[in-house]
Amino acid sequence: MEPASPARLYAAVVGALLVVLGLVGFFYTASFGELGQYEEALGALQVNGWLNLFYLGVGGIGLLVAGTSSRAYALAVGVLFTALAIIGWGTGALHLVLGLLGLAAALGTPRNQSRGSFVGQSTTKEPRKSEAGTKATRQRA
Repeated sequence: MEPASPARLYAAVVGALLVVLGLVGFFYTASFGELGQYEEALGALQVNGWLNLFYLGVGGIGLLVAGTSSRAYALAVGVLFTALAIIGWGTGALHLVLGLLGLAAALGTPRNQSRGSFVGQSTTKEPRKSEAGTKATRQRA
């Protein structure tokens, strides 16, 4: 599991938010018509069936990867939602905020230099000598 970081917090919180938005959106409309046809939800959000599924999928992925690869998730979702805000699909302000927060969380989280290492475990290891090499050295001595 990753240590606490801005990207991990982003993946967990935004993942949960998007799942909730996707579920709530289906109470307003489950129409899978054209991508550009929206209905108003909660006074400020634009929803349709496709957007609801998109939110559920992206949010579910965020909840799944929050403890393992949250930096990659934050970066990918940041780029995706910023692009969606620029294109104008769905609620542009929400997408822009989530996109910029994702990019900031990814930039604020250092890269994991040693994959698979545990807390307190040294990341620099000396190379292991092979048994054959060790036996040959003993025989020469």
